[in-house]
Amino acid sequence: MDTRRLVLFVIFSMSILMLWDAWQRQHGPVDVIQQVAATNPSAANASSVSQAAVAVDSDYKLQVGQRISVTTDLYKADIETTGGDLRRLELLKQRAADNDKTNYILLGEVDAGGKPMTYVAQTGLLGADLPTHKSLFTSAATHYEMQEGQDALEVRLSSISNGVAVDKVYTFHRNKYVMDVNYEIKNGSPSAITPTVYYQIVHDDESNQGSKMMPSFTGGSYFTETTKFKKLAFSDMAKEPLKVTSTDGWVGLLQHYFVSAWVPKDGLAREFYTEKLNEHMYRIGTKSTLNTIAPGANLTVPARLFSGPQTKHDLSETAPGLEYTVDYGWLTVVAAPLFWTLSKIYSLVNNWGVAIILLTLLIKAAFYPLSAKSYRSMAQMRELAPRLEVLKKKFGDDRQKMQMAMMDIYKTEKINPMSGCLPILIQIPVFISLYWMLLGSVELRHAPFFGWIQDLSAVDPYYILPIIMGLSMIIQTKLNPKPTDPIQAKVMTWMPVIFSVFFFFFPAGLVLYWVINNIISIWQQWYVNKTIHAAALLKKSGGKH
Repeated sequence: MDTRRLVLFVIFSMSILMLWDAWQRQHGPVDVIQQVAATNPSAANASSVSQAAVAVDSDYKLQVGQRISVTTDLYKADIETTGGDLRRLELLKQRAADNDKTNYILLGEVDAGGKPMTYVAQTGLLGADLPTHKSLFTSAATHYEMQEGQDALEVRLSSISNGVAVDKVYTFHRNKYVMDVNYEIKNGSPSAITPTVYYQIVHDDESNQGSKMMPSFTGGSYFTETTKFKKLAFSDMAKEPLKVTSTDGWVGLLQHYFVSAWVPKDGLAREFYTEKLNEHMYRIGTKSTLNTIAPGANLTVPARLFSGPQTKHDLSETAPGLEYTVDYGWLTVVAAPLFWTLSKIYSLVNNWGVAIILLTLLIKAAFYPLSAKSYRSMAQMRELAPRLEVLKKKFGDDRQKMQMAMMDIYKTEKINPMSGCLPILIQIPVFISLYWMLLGSVELRHAPFFGWIQDLSAVDPYYILPIIMGLSMIIQTKLNPKPTDPIQAKVMTWMPVIFSVFFFFFPAGLVLYWVINNIISIWQQWYVNKTIHAAALLKKSGGKH
C-alpha cells in the first residue's frame, strides 16, 4: 500500500466512522434495565412505588382548561389550569430558525413555524382524590411577570378535595433555565394519606428530528449514579417499557441543542418509567411514594425542572450527570477537553468563529511533529513520481514486476511509504471528536462569525466556505504525488467535488474548521515539499550549490 492509498483509506475510514457514529446516535440500541439500580438500603422502599400506577390515558389527548401566562427574563410560559401542566415554553434568548427573529418554542403543541408537535411537562399526585395532571387547579391571576430587580417569580396553583388542600408552586429564577416545582400538601381530612408523586414529559415521535442530511436524536434520557447516562429512542419505549428504580438521578427528554429534565428531591426513592400513549405519542417520567401524612399534618415535596439549551455550565449546576446530555458520542473523553479549550479561547476573543480558528491552529501545532512524517513521506513520493512513471511505461500491466521495481527504488532511496500511517491514524479520533463537538455545541447556535456568516450552526447561506474547502482540496491534490493507478487518479480528481457537495449541508462552524485545517496543511505540505525538493537537487548536483 503506497502513501496515496493510505490517504484514501483514511479519508473513507473517517467517513464511515462518522456515518456509523451518526447511525448509532439515531438508531443505536439502548439497554433497558429492569432491576433495582441503587445499592443503598433505602432503595428497597422504591418497590412500593410501582404499586401506584400513573393515570392512564387510553385515548390520549391533552385536557383543556384556562391558560396562565408567565413572563421572565428567559421564558414566556403557559401553564394550564388543568393539571397545572407546563404547556408552552418560549425561549426569549434563542431564535427559532436560521436568521429568524421569532423565538424558539421548546415546549408546546405548535412550533415557531406553525408545524404541529406535542411537548409538555406534567406532574400529579395519586391517591385519595389527590390532583393528577387531569385535575382542575385555580390561580389568583392569569398573568405573571418578573419585574426589574426581581430575582424569583412564584406562580401558585391550588386544589382542594375532601379536606386535602394541595398547592402546586412554580418558582422561576432570573437568568436560570431551571425552575422549582413544589407540592405543598395539607391533610385536613380525618384520615391519613400516603400520596405518590409523579413527574413526566410527553412528546411525539415525529417533531424535532433534524434534517435528512443532518439527522439528530430526539428521545428519552435518564441518569442514576449506578446506570450513568442513558438514552432511550421512542422505538425502544414502544418495544419495552422502562422500569428503573433508584434513590437518585433525573429523567428527561433530549433533542438537538435542548433538554428538559425532571430532578426529584435528593434521596427520594423513585421509579423511572416510559409508556407509549398512542401511535405517535410517548411519555417518560418518574414516580415516588411519599411519607404518610397524618390528619392535620403538612408535607412539602420539592422538585426541579430544567428546560432550556444545553449549556455546559447550567447543566452541571442543575444536577449530576445532566451535562452528559451534550452527547459527543463514544469519543467524549477527547471532545470534552476540546470544548473546554474552545470555551477558554472564546472567553478571550469573544467570537466563536475566531475561537475555532485558534483551536485549529493549536491542534495543528500540537500534531505537527507527527504530521511532518506524513508530509515528508508525501514529498519523497512526489520526488519519485517521474521515476515511477517510467517504471509504469516499462512494465505495462505486469503489476508484480512493477511492485518489485518500486520496492527496489524505495530501498535504494531509503523511503518507507508506510512511515506516515501511524501519525494519520492517531489524528482520526481528534478529527471525529471535533466534528461532534462543533455539531453538538449549542453555544454555536446563532453565533455570528463575520460578514455573511451570522450563524455558525447553520449552513453557509452562499456556500462560500464549502467552495473554498473544495478549492483547498484541489490544491492539496496538486501538492501530492499523482497516483500511478488510473482509478486512484480519477477518485482523487473527483474527491474535492464530492466532499464539497457534502459540506454544503454541514454547519458553517464545522466547515470553517476544515477550511482552516486544509489551509494550514497546504502550507505545511508546501514547505516540506520545498525542503525535500531542495535536498533532492543538492543530492543530484553532488552536494554542490
